Amino acid sequence: MTERYHDGSRQLQDRHDTRRLADRLVEKVHSDVLGPGERAFLERMSMFFLATADADGQPQCSYKGGDAGFVRVLDERTICFPVYDGNGMYLSLGNVQVNPKVGLLFVDFESPSRLRIEGTATLDEDDELTASYAEAQGVVRVAVTQVFPNCPRYIHRMELVEPSRFVPHQGEPTPVPDWKRSDLAAGVLPAGDPAAQ
Repeated sequence: MTERYHDGSRQLQDRHDTRRLADRLVEKVHSDVLGPGERAFLERMSMFFLATADADGQPQCSYKGGDAGFVRVLDERTICFPVYDGNGMYLSLGNVQVNPKVGLLFVDFESPSRLRIEGTATLDEDDELTASYAEAQGVVRVAVTQVFPNCPRYIHRMELVEPSRFVPHQGEPTPVPDWKRSDLAAGVLPAGDPAAQ
C-alpha cells in the first residue's frame, strides 16, 4: 500500500505519540481487498454514509439506505449500490461526476461494529445491474482502495424499529413522500414523477 498518512495526520500522531500505533493499524488491519468477513458484514447492512467532495474540495455527506444487501460485493475489489429517487439535488452523485474519490462508513448499531471503505466511484445509469434493483435510476460502482474496521467503542446501541416504507421493491408500488405533494414541489417535479399525477 502507498503511504497512508499525510503531514497533517503525522503532526497530530507525533504530538500525541500515536505514530507507532497508527502504523501498526495500517500494517495489521487495513487492506485493499474485501475478505469473507467484510462481505458478510456488507451483505447484512441496510444503510451507510457516503462522503464525497466536489472539484474544489467542498465535502458532502449523505445517508444511503435500502434493504439489507442493497450494497453488493461484486468481487474482492468492487462494490456497488443503487441510485434511488431522492430530492433531485444530486449533491453526492454530482460530486462523483467531478471528483470520484469516495468514503463509505457502515455502522452496525445493534452489534456495535463499523467498517470504512475508500475508493473511486463511477455512476452509470445504464449499468447492467440497474434492472436488478427495483426503481433504480442507475448504479454506483466503487473500486475499493482501502478497507478497514473502526473501533466500535463510541457506537451507541440502537435497534431498527421499522424499515423505511419508501425503499423500492419489485412488483410493489412505492409510496410518494408527502413533501413531493407539498407547495415546495408544486410545478417543479420532473416529468413522469408519480407525485405530479
